[in-house]
Amino acid sequence: MKFTIPREALLKPLQLVTGVVERRQTLPVLANLLIQADDDGLSLTGTDLEVEMIARCSVPIEQPGEVTIPARKLADIWRALPDGADVSVVVEGERAVIRSGRSRFTLATLPAVDFPKVENADSDVVVSLPQSQIGKLIDQVSFAMAQQDVRVFLNGMLLEIGEKTIRAVATDGHRLAMATKPCESNAEPGTVKQAIVPRKAVVEMGRLLDEEDEDLSIQLGSNHLKVPKGGVTLTTKLVDGQFPDYEKVVPKDVSRVLSGDRDTLKQGFLRASILSNEKYRGVRLAITPESLTIQANNPEQEEAEETVPVQFSGDQLEIGFNVSYLLDVLSVLNSDQVQMSVSDANSSALLESPEDSDAVYVVMPMRL
Repeated sequence: MKFTIPREALLKPLQLVTGVVERRQTLPVLANLLIQADDDGLSLTGTDLEVEMIARCSVPIEQPGEVTIPARKLADIWRALPDGADVSVVVEGERAVIRSGRSRFTLATLPAVDFPKVENADSDVVVSLPQSQIGKLIDQVSFAMAQQDVRVFLNGMLLEIGEKTIRAVATDGHRLAMATKPCESNAEPGTVKQAIVPRKAVVEMGRLLDEEDEDLSIQLGSNHLKVPKGGVTLTTKLVDGQFPDYEKVVPKDVSRVLSGDRDTLKQGFLRASILSNEKYRGVRLAITPESLTIQANNPEQEEAEETVPVQFSGDQLEIGFNVSYLLDVLSVLNSDQVQMSVSDANSSALLESPEDSDAVYVVMPMRL
């Protein structure tokens, strides 16, 4: 195999594909990228057996062939080469030689036949919406996904695709985020297709997006999801499991409503959180019709108190929350005002933007 390519032409595809490769491997070949060169150009593939990313570049190939090369080392070499450099890659036996200017690197390779493939099944549902909307959906919801929970279905994001809408939901059992966007899909009228996308694939999908506002298609099969964009295709297996009935978690009784300036509240929570318990991150909220007092303390007997002006319809109330969860929500809401609805001190709070009803957030209270 032999080809020469400008550094910039391969830099972004190489970084995208390397992002899928896990640092700790059970199989040595999974630390490598599969590189295939043929008449159609160059193809790079990275996988961790669940998520697969393929990038294709049209480049003249001097000698076709296929091989696997260590992903991180190749990406680091490519990044370290100077701008505007031409880079040649030649595979000789079990070694790949990379040359550019006065630089020369020799990397060990492994046979391409050892490289695993994510099986490709047919897509039942195809949904199309602008990149910016997919990016917004991921930003609004992904922070609430669980990390390494034994309930594997929580370590991902639920996608629900209907004929005209796409909804994303994530929960870690303590809080829930849900956002809905309009879309075009080939789903049967009146049906909703559900899929749990693993956490890693959600992160990689976010990295795939750019500023351009072209429409992107998400192709959903029975056990996989595929997102093609330009010369790059992301394929992931879906999480096998039943997502909780999230509709039951969203509070219906929202008799007491607090509203205030989002940024003022965020700054107040940030300052109070400095002296909260580092492990549990609890803060007590004392709410009156005109003000919200945020109180935090820690095992060293240190205390913080912040008072923020708010409007509150209802009787005085004291309730405790994990301050990190509240800050996460206030960081992703992009409105000037925020609304928090709560029925009593033991019930979950519903947070949303009064101007933009496409995203809602539920945070469970804490006993302090």
